Order: sequence, then C-alpha cells, then structure tokens
Amino acid sequence: MAHLILVRHAKAIDRMDADDDFERGLTPRGLEDARQAGEAVATSGIAIGLALVSPSARTLQTFQAMSPLIGDPPRHSPMALYHASPDFLRRAAAEALAETDCVLLVGHNPGIGTLALDLAFDAGAGHRMPDGYPTSAVTVFTVDGPGLGRAGLVAIHNPKG
Repeated sequence: MAHLILVRHAKAIDRMDADDDFERGLTPRGLEDARQAGEAVATSGIAIGLALVSPSARTLQTFQAMSPLIGDPPRHSPMALYHASPDFLRRAAAEALAETDCVLLVGHNPGIGTLALDLAFDAGAGHRMPDGYPTSAVTVFTVDGPGLGRAGLVAIHNPKG
C-alpha cells in the first residue's frame, strides 16, 4: 500500500511585507512549526521516496526545515506546483506514486487543503480534518488504486490544536 503525505507550508511573512508573493519566506514561528511538522512526519515511521515541493520560498523553506527529520528525501519542485489546483496536485501525486511507495507533497491553500479534505472524505474521516487546513498542517494517507483511489487516513498533525 502506498502513502501520500500532504503538508501546507508553514507561516510566511505577510503579503504586505513582501515585494513578491513567490519570494515570501517563513517567519520565526513558521520555521519552528515546519520543524514540528517534520517531527510529526518522522513519527509516522514511513520512508519517503520523493518530495514534490512547490518552488516558492515558503514551501522550500518548509521542506528544508523538515528534511533532516524525515531522511532528506529527493525533491522535485516544478513551477506547476505553485498554487496548483487540487486536481493537478492529485494527478502529480498519482504519477509520482507510480514510481515510489511514499510521496510527500508540500503546497499551498486552497489546493493542498482541498485535496487533503477530499481524500479524508473519501476515507470517511472528513470530520477529523482541521478547519481551513492551517499552515504546517500534515495529513498522512494510505492510497490504493488509480488516481489516489481508496484512501485511508493514517494521521493528522494540526499545529493549531
């Protein structure tokens, strides 16, 4: 059975404090939250075969804070992941899972949160999901079948409680 781990980037600086949305980095709290997200993923004990990470500064910094804790998996960061739709993220994850047993996907709302919620509802566990899929949220799913079919919710890390 394959695993898909979905992570929303950690807390970034405010849009009004940045020249460009793509270059917005993490706040000090965001860096700590990203490290805690990495610890949450590490406790799952699942070996990550590939990380798909949006190329924005905040998603890359989130992954970099998590990476030492999760075994430094290889990373792909195609521009198409930046603010990608839930359908695109689903296809990208399904393609990557054809090559490895576990994919970590670090992205942005609303796409990453919507995909997480969709998979949780598929698993009959939508009621367990955090409201709004907050920054640094992590969900771990088992997936089996084409297009991430037959999802099972394994774990949730909600940094907001």
